[in-house]
Amino acid sequence: MSNVDIIKRLYQAFAEGDMDSISALIDPSVEWIESDGIPYGGVFQGYEAVLNGVFAKIGAEWDNFTANVDQFIDAGDIVVTLGTDSGIYKATGKKMQAPTASIWTLKNGKVIKFRQYIDTLAVTNAIR
Repeated sequence: MSNVDIIKRLYQAFAEGDMDSISALIDPSVEWIESDGIPYGGVFQGYEAVLNGVFAKIGAEWDNFTANVDQFIDAGDIVVTLGTDSGIYKATGKKMQAPTASIWTLKNGKVIKFRQYIDTLAVTNAIR
């Protein structure tokens, strides 16, 4: 499987809520960087920190959260994805649609680093 195929499979697993596949594709010591200015912003070290600090919170706080990727850019050990995150923030009932760019670094078939860039204003407008 190519690195692009691995990232495509990861997005498919996110959409299906397939946590076993997600954990199999992400290195246990991953460095995960979410954009500052959103509730999950910051650096998370290790899969468990990402699971509890990002994935669980998104699942608990958003309805119909979707990460839609329009483009996968293959740069060898790095894959860049461009797309849109969307969902409805449960506490406010407001919809969010935010352009995103993500940089995935892979080694030996697993994600070792993730860095997200998202329209933080779109997210902030939904949660306030």
